[in-house]
Amino acid sequence: MHINPYGSDKASLAVGLVNADPFTDPPAMGELLRHYKTTRPEVDAQETAELLAWAAKLRVVFEATDLDERIETLNLLLGEAAIQPTIARHEGEMTPHLHYSLDTDSTVKRVKARTATGLAHVVCASGGGRLGCCARDGCTTVFIDTSRNGRRRFCSTQCANRIYVADHRARRRT
Repeated sequence: MHINPYGSDKASLAVGLVNADPFTDPPAMGELLRHYKTTRPEVDAQETAELLAWAAKLRVVFEATDLDERIETLNLLLGEAAIQPTIARHEGEMTPHLHYSLDTDSTVKRVKARTATGLAHVVCASGGGRLGCCARDGCTTVFIDTSRNGRRRFCSTQCANRIYVADHRARRRT
């Protein structure tokens, strides 16, 4: 599946936040934000706590099994993020593009806007079926299914192999 390139990095940031350790400290959160090319990624303990709370709200979008529930949750998150779209053109860039928060907004506010709109782009482009949670019991990892057929069930080959090997062994025992 082709995801809008402007929305994909934001949706990937949402995945990264949701999959982050709930005990992430400010330096680790800063590294995560830096990895996803967030401007001014340094955050303090309070901002880290706010981002982890936001990640818990984002998780609900991935866990929703019904498109209407997913849309309703996303609409609430878009409202909470207080999106303020603007058209931007950076130095040296000819093509203008949308920003969903102001450059002067706090890191937390910008991350909320980026992740909510990124997931909204994925839901609108895919009909909502491309956001998923790993199907292996005990794994809480979320993902965006970018496969051609849209039938991904596991977060990684490792999780899939554990299930397939366990199923194979169970069949051989009987």
